[in-house]
Amino acid sequence: MWMGTTHFVTKGLDSAGTEMSLSVLAYNLKRMMSIMGTTGLMEAMMA
Repeated sequence: MWMGTTHFVTKGLDSAGTEMSLSVLAYNLKRMMSIMGTTGLMEAMMA
């Protein structure tokens, strides 16, 4: 189990790759929010 998931929900290599990319994006955004805070992250995204 990695990042709370045990298997892919979608079928096919392209779909599974997309699902993995979304999981990694969500992980990175969550990590950035814990480091910078919500306000700091929003300010950085607007700049």
